[in-house]
Amino acid sequence: MTHDTPATILVAEDDATTRTFLADELTADGCDLLIAETAADAVRLLETKYPDLAVLDVGLPDGSGLEIVRRVRAADGLASRIDPQTPLLVLSGRCGDTDRVRAFEAGGDDFLAKPFLYAELRARVRALLRRSEGRRRGGRVRVGALELDPASRTVRVGGQPVELTQTEFSLLRVLASAPTTVHTKAELLRTIWGYRAVSETRTLDSHACRLRSKLGVGGDRYVLNVWGVGYRLVDDLGLDAGLSGLVAA
Repeated sequence: MTHDTPATILVAEDDATTRTFLADELTADGCDLLIAETAADAVRLLETKYPDLAVLDVGLPDGSGLEIVRRVRAADGLASRIDPQTPLLVLSGRCGDTDRVRAFEAGGDDFLAKPFLYAELRARVRALLRRSEGRRRGGRVRVGALELDPASRTVRVGGQPVELTQTEFSLLRVLASAPTTVHTKAELLRTIWGYRAVSETRTLDSHACRLRSKLGVGGDRYVLNVWGVGYRLVDDLGLDAGLSGLVAA
């Protein structure tokens, strides 16, 4: 719509006519579409495709669109596969003040009552995409040859993609949030696995070992074990050129 690259928009709508209409019109406006007929499908696409914006109908056959809104906003942005900052436009067949308030209280960014003019929906979508433009381009972390993009959940080393499991990606993302800071084992176990005790250090150590091996394809050492304390992504004194290039792209 207003981007150099097409925006990916998720439309969760159980009415086939409305769903097809929105898909056709948004596609004609240059968007890439993800289509969901149920709340379960919408959540799955939010977890795997990372849309730039979601249009959610309140009345889905297996649940409320507002529950999806709450689930997105409750995501932690680290271990969760859902981006909690995803812009959300709520559609509803009810247009009372209470319905609007509930949508905003749940965490919706905008609300549109049915029936609606497509021109108005398009304007609201464009406005939400403009406000979230920094989110689409930002959030990426680069340390030396290592690049991490939380929005697309991709990792590259030297320009080459690195395949990580969900847990390995979550561990890398936590470490990348403060690359030279030592993250204690207790902190990592609590944040990623939800453990309250430090009894499962073997779980952490095995994941850190596999992550270190996958990232070390170019000979660089990224995941460092600080014995008796925890892990950090890089050493203060190492990767000098990489640290000078540490950015949120």
